[in-house]
Amino acid sequence: MINEADFRKIFSHDRDKGFSMLMSGFQQPIYWHIRRMVVSHDDAEDVLQEVFIKVYRGLDTFRYDARLSTWIYRIATNECLRFLEKQREELVDGEEMQELLLNKLMTSDYVDYDNEMAVKFQQAILSLPEKQRTVFNLRYYDDLSYEEISKITETKVEALKTNYHYAKEKITEFILNS
Repeated sequence: MINEADFRKIFSHDRDKGFSMLMSGFQQPIYWHIRRMVVSHDDAEDVLQEVFIKVYRGLDTFRYDARLSTWIYRIATNECLRFLEKQREELVDGEEMQELLLNKLMTSDYVDYDNEMAVKFQQAILSLPEKQRTVFNLRYYDDLSYEEISKITETKVEALKTNYHYAKEKITEFILNS
């Protein structure tokens, strides 16, 4: 991640250099956050591009009342949810959405298919309801605090803790029963 004070100073003098700094600091973690949500590399690249277009357009109005990373993760999460909703609209029901994501998982280079436990773990995560999957990914993979996740998802900390707890239980149950 980048130092926000350094970023603000650079961005105020040279917008393109500041944005380049932002991209180099956030591109990889945001890509993986998106990839865990949408599964496919190509879809993740498309969503990532949309995220950084929105970030670029919004930087002049960003008020710094939240951390820059929180703001970017929020944009990324919202873009993922928008992308998934668009895909869901093309499907008949939610089960098809999970099936679509699982199919993408099984045809991607995201998982080491020789590691059966890794495959089961990813399948378990994809079987979670969207809210639990989002909270689990932000907490487990991105190691964000509940307070940061609260700002990203606009959800109370207590509800996030509950979602994370249930997500862990469902993942454990899925792995043990499959």
